[in-house]
Amino acid sequence: MGHLWIPDIPIDEKILRSVVVYLFILLAFRFTGKRQVGQLTPFDLVLLLIISNVVQNAVIGNDNSLGGGLIGAVTILALNWVVVEISYRFKFFRRVMEGTPTILIHNGKILTDNLRKERITIEELQAAIRKSGVVDTEKVRFAVLEDNGQISVVPKN
Repeated sequence: MGHLWIPDIPIDEKILRSVVVYLFILLAFRFTGKRQVGQLTPFDLVLLLIISNVVQNAVIGNDNSLGGGLIGAVTILALNWVVVEISYRFKFFRRVMEGTPTILIHNGKILTDNLRKERITIEELQAAIRKSGVVDTEKVRFAVLEDNGQISVVPKN
């Protein structure tokens, strides 16, 4: 019964593995785009599932103990709390981790370079404009991809 709670690898290694994997995934997703969870495509979901499976062994190593799993989970939760707290307190860190808003339409003109940079299709942009109650892009003063992945639309008067 003791092997159930006692990790098979040293606790400091377990913590280090968890920290490295968390930071890697955090940075990888930061630089892959600004989509919200609700906006994930089936491809994004498959990617998340595969990555979670691939990095599982990097976090747990050869350890299948309950204690080792709990140590890894607590480490990742604590690290996430630290990242959220630092993001809240320091604007520079928040900007680095979350990015900055991107203008997609300015005075009715679609900025195709910004769409391409953010990997947003014309169809996705038009759907966001329609959700805001505007039918034609010519009637949009600004459309902005916010740092949280939502598209805000400011219509012309």
